[in-house]
Amino acid sequence: MTIHEQQSETQQEAKLFFSRFLLEWYQGQKRDLPWRRHRNPYYIWISEIMLQQTRVDTVIPYFNRFIERFPTVESLADAPEEEVLKCWEGLGYYSRARNLQHAAKQVKEQYGGQVPNDRDAVFGLKGVGPYTAGAILSIAFNRPEPAVDGNVMRVLSRYFLIEDDIAKGPTRVAMERLAAELIPEGEASHFNQALMELGALVCTPKSPRCLPCPVMEHCAARLAGCETSLPVKTKAKPPRPEERLAALVEGRGEHAGRVLIRQRPVSGLLARMWELPHWPAPPAEGGRGGALLPEAAALDRLRRSLRQAGIPARPEEHWMAAEHTFSHIVWTLQVYRCREEDVRALPVAAEGRAAYAAGQSPGAGDAGRPAGAGGPQGSAATGISGAELPAADSDAPALNADAGSSAALAPGSGTPDLFSAAGTPNGRPAADSGSIEPFADGNGNPEDGGAVRWINREEMANYAFPNVFLKLLNSYFDEQNG
Repeated sequence: MTIHEQQSETQQEAKLFFSRFLLEWYQGQKRDLPWRRHRNPYYIWISEIMLQQTRVDTVIPYFNRFIERFPTVESLADAPEEEVLKCWEGLGYYSRARNLQHAAKQVKEQYGGQVPNDRDAVFGLKGVGPYTAGAILSIAFNRPEPAVDGNVMRVLSRYFLIEDDIAKGPTRVAMERLAAELIPEGEASHFNQALMELGALVCTPKSPRCLPCPVMEHCAARLAGCETSLPVKTKAKPPRPEERLAALVEGRGEHAGRVLIRQRPVSGLLARMWELPHWPAPPAEGGRGGALLPEAAALDRLRRSLRQAGIPARPEEHWMAAEHTFSHIVWTLQVYRCREEDVRALPVAAEGRAAYAAGQSPGAGDAGRPAGAGGPQGSAATGISGAELPAADSDAPALNADAGSSAALAPGSGTPDLFSAAGTPNGRPAADSGSIEPFADGNGNPEDGGAVRWINREEMANYAFPNVFLKLLNSYFDEQNG
């Protein structure tokens, strides 16, 4: 027998050992997860989308609530988008929810509401890539399709001592072929779940638990003493830091007990989500990146930004800092408490003052019509934590812009819009010393023209917020309630 034949025989023995003992281990060690209690392809599909870049413990309550609210493909396809996105709130990666609903409509219209048992059809669904397609087809339909994610690539890299960069496309393709070869006949569903489970519970990224591993005997990386150095993966470019000034505008008079929120543009980063108004802080000390703006300068900049956006408020003091992380950028938000002012005291056009005055009471403007017609999940600093990684994520408009709950002004309401991007209803710049560049969402969409609402804590349930603003608002209302 040649050396090549011996190596081939050894490799085949290692593959058979891996498949056999991994399945035996899984039958005794698998976790009781809600999506494993059935073979409903819709439920499995939902779980796989939710589990992308999100921990299992985090997903479980979201999965249960989502399935309770949208138990079938048809119920998801027919639901208002804002309800779907509100139900997703807190999971991050908000484009996943939008793609999921789009795909549910595809399944309803093209396949009669039944998730297809066909590789090309599943691949054709919005937001479904190679891993998700393989997971749906193998777990739900027991088809011998590989489902290769980060956990699986880590396990295969170590067991077979693969030193190729897993961030590269050819390496992933080779691992998909290898994973397909390992699937025992008739056991695709259990095997793929076992492979994922091993990566999640035993063959972990930084401290693999080799002793209880069911396949340690033939693990090439362990035998070579390099299990902690695999897999090889090119480091992604670190996200760019960006300092931003945010306004927590506290209402007075009829708005007492409420704060002002604004809706993001219909496309781009965190599309149609609601937030506290915020703008990029200018570079400090001659343009040095990363330097914080002095407090007096920050207050002045924020005052002028609010004025140009047509928001009648005056910054008073720094309240809190928070951080929001995407794949390409990190926002550090310096949040300032701001006091609502009488619009008549501001240098805006007369028609703007009239528009704002008309919106002082609940039900003004377009408060009774749905807003927004037309995004690894989080925050950190001063007690707020989490992450959201997609570079171009999106989320929800208001659920029920109830005319009886919160005052509102928005474009298209039939009255001049005080909150236009230019700062006045007719587009003329607000009078001020120095111009403020309207901040953009990364795709060049101005953010100063979205609808605004005055809300209290109870009314937060009607709007979908990125995690950082959800936590900031909860912190604020907690503080107000002592």
